[in-house]
Amino acid sequence: MAAMQNPPDLRPDLARARVTETAHHGQPTIGMVSLGCPKALVDSERILTRLRAEGYGISPDYAGADAVIVNTCGFLDSAKAESLDAIGEALSANGRVIVTGCLGAEPAYITGAHPKVLAVTGPHQYEQVLDAVHAAVPPAPDPFVDLLPASGVSLTPRHFSYLKISEGCNHKCKFCIIPDMRGRLASRPHKAVMREAEKLVEAGVRELLVISQDTSAYGTDWKDRDAKAPILDLARDLGSLGAWVRMHYVYPYPHVRDLVPLMAGNAGAASGGGLLPYLDIPFQHAHPDVLRRMARPAAAARTLDEIAAWRAACPDLTLRSTFIVGYPGETEAEFQTLLDWLDEAQLDRVGCFQYENVEGARSNALPDHVAPEVKQERWERFMQKAQAISEAKLAAKVGTRQEVIVDLVEDDAATCRTKADAPEIDGNLFIDEGHERLSPGDIVTVEVDEAGEYDLWGRLV
Repeated sequence: MAAMQNPPDLRPDLARARVTETAHHGQPTIGMVSLGCPKALVDSERILTRLRAEGYGISPDYAGADAVIVNTCGFLDSAKAESLDAIGEALSANGRVIVTGCLGAEPAYITGAHPKVLAVTGPHQYEQVLDAVHAAVPPAPDPFVDLLPASGVSLTPRHFSYLKISEGCNHKCKFCIIPDMRGRLASRPHKAVMREAEKLVEAGVRELLVISQDTSAYGTDWKDRDAKAPILDLARDLGSLGAWVRMHYVYPYPHVRDLVPLMAGNAGAASGGGLLPYLDIPFQHAHPDVLRRMARPAAAARTLDEIAAWRAACPDLTLRSTFIVGYPGETEAEFQTLLDWLDEAQLDRVGCFQYENVEGARSNALPDHVAPEVKQERWERFMQKAQAISEAKLAAKVGTRQEVIVDLVEDDAATCRTKADAPEIDGNLFIDEGHERLSPGDIVTVEVDEAGEYDLWGRLV
């Protein structure tokens, strides 16, 4: 059985602005490429929304733009290289390039490779990006033409949207430099998050994807907070808006066990929305010694107990996670513990990365780095295990009825997702008969009649 990865065209870190508007005569235009995680995509949307409100047109390609913004990723060395390539591509195609995002925290690294960039700003420095755009391409607003819709500029299909609830992170995982790039946890006010969510739902968004570096820590940085875990109140309020609400990057704190019952009531609910029975939790590994070397909580056995408790509270709960194989010092026995743990945990959706050094990460200095061929071999064994689990779990859904959201309608089929599937990282459900009247954003009931390794097929009920 071949190991599988998400195909490149489904990676959320390769999003580009897809804006179909036509600029009016004399209107300055800006192009954009957005690399990195969905949190960076939200930053890109905010920048474009501000620029659009100031009278700039958004160009769908580099050649037709007056300048290009490249929102970079600096999480891994491979992501840094990809960001430098994107900057070089924009310089070749356009010549006037402004760089922002996580890699912007290292301006000398960028200008050393590309000295001709116009400006470099760091992550979520919206005002500095706007200042750089104003300097390169002065705005020319036309109040009779430049009327921005309330929903702003979206780089995702209009029926789903990412909702970023905080910046930064207080953890000190040795393989990660995000706290250095994005700072400590800074949660957005509850009212501000709800106001944005309400506007999105009013504009037709049917699914809100809640993101941050550490979603379950939301609000714990507020000094005078009333609630011990403000994420519970936020999740409850978001779930009342009538849209699907999907939780990403939920660190497994003890109070997650209070979050899961809020999902249980929506597991079998119809299209009225609510908090989906879906948790995206980055476990990273299962062996306690590896977790200690990562500077992460090392209670994998207790984690299995937590998973059992979550599933008891919400039997339809979907669990997604990511893992790192080949971490410095990982022995064959430690890796086998991870495989055994995966067998027992039976996670629904799993992603896996081979460890790589990141400049500035403390894990670089650890002894006993794993050889590349060993990392590759372990990754393949891990993905074969995860694929077999996924295949068995999907096979068990044949004959069941599922609520699905429609993402794309083409001549031969409609591409949809169940409540168990996040866009771009999980599987799809395809309807290949009677789908002609469906539209993106529709939420319909299907009966599953076929299952593959990662995807389902069904017919409209």
